[in-house]
Amino acid sequence: MLLVFGSVNLDIAFRADRLPAAGETVMGSGYLVSPGGKGANQAHAARLFGAPVTLAAAVGRDAFAEPALARLATAGCELGTVQRLDAPTGCAGIVVDARGENQIVVAPGANLALCSHHVDDATLATAHTVLLQMETDPAQNTVLLARARAAGCQTILNNAPARRLAPEVLALLDLLVVNETELAATLEGAGIQAEDARTQVEQVEMLAARFEMAVVLTLGAKGVLACAEGRVHEVASFPVDAVDTTGAGDTFTGVLAAARMEGQDWPLALRTAAAAAALACTKAGAQVAQPTRAEVNALLASSA
Repeated sequence: MLLVFGSVNLDIAFRADRLPAAGETVMGSGYLVSPGGKGANQAHAARLFGAPVTLAAAVGRDAFAEPALARLATAGCELGTVQRLDAPTGCAGIVVDARGENQIVVAPGANLALCSHHVDDATLATAHTVLLQMETDPAQNTVLLARARAAGCQTILNNAPARRLAPEVLALLDLLVVNETELAATLEGAGIQAEDARTQVEQVEMLAARFEMAVVLTLGAKGVLACAEGRVHEVASFPVDAVDTTGAGDTFTGVLAAARMEGQDWPLALRTAAAAAALACTKAGAQVAQPTRAEVNALLASSA
């Protein structure tokens, strides 16, 4: 079982010809209300790919809670560990331009009240892999990572939104997933200076070696760079007509976790996750845009 410990939001996404500058109002052409949150998005992507998924999360008792959880329930995610708290359900405001690029502001609400103790020992004992992000309390992430490591689980952290992670946190990981901004914050927290590792390959290799973990760097249209089990892997992106990049990184991470959990080797797992992320860019929204396993396999087959 894949245990995802993370955020649940309701996303309100506005479409506009261009993103607004500071202090500017831009007229939009429409909006979409849909479920989101990095934890929920990654859980949903993994479940669509076929992994058994339990989501540990927190929502409010407000009108946003049920819409935020609806697609997860339909997909078959186990939601018994989701907490209903006296705090507002998390909400994200998103602006998407004509090229599919976005700006996002998140109000975390109940997500920040999610605690490690909301995952009991019995639930943790059933998990093969534990996947976390940084839209919940970082201190609670650290506690759960330590518990997961002690329980023999594989641990994955997507350092998003970017934070400087202390070395003792990095030491608890089997896999770190970052984009370029998140890599820079991670290097700073780890005390790795530019003169120590100048190229991205060197940076990824140094992180992986120092903390004895796999490191995956997502590069958008430039593909994926990873260092795992002492080897560097580079995977090209899949060219698609991007409509909306919201949630593409979450789709990548969720599918990568699912692919690795079922035993795919690193080259195939990275390529599979990249294909899923590309397909997620071809529709508007986060979870609503995520592909099924059949769609991912079809793209892989057509690009072989």
